[in-house]
Amino acid sequence: MSHSELAKEIVRVFYLRAEFRLRSGQISSHYFDKYQFESNPLLLKQLTKEMVKKIPPDTEILAGLELGAVPLATAISLKVGLPVVFVRKTKKNMALRR
Repeated sequence: MSHSELAKEIVRVFYLRAEFRLRSGQISSHYFDKYQFESNPLLLKQLTKEMVKKIPPDTEILAGLELGAVPLATAISLKVGLPVVFVRKTKKNMALRR
């Protein structure tokens, strides 16, 4: 699949037109649902193949923003054999028990 074909297929799968209430409370007539292509093994595989080409040769570790980038970062990690970490948007409150 060419880069252009992949881009068109991703948009076809994840660009939704309807009435959506966003987290902000605003109403939108369109929505980009990344989970629609991240949960599609064929698209995820093709996107991973393209993303791997963008990794600098001296990269030692990959990172993905939670929660949306977890499937993609994991797929890339599996493809190139680099470890991956997941970056939280906010600090997790981890109370220690004694």
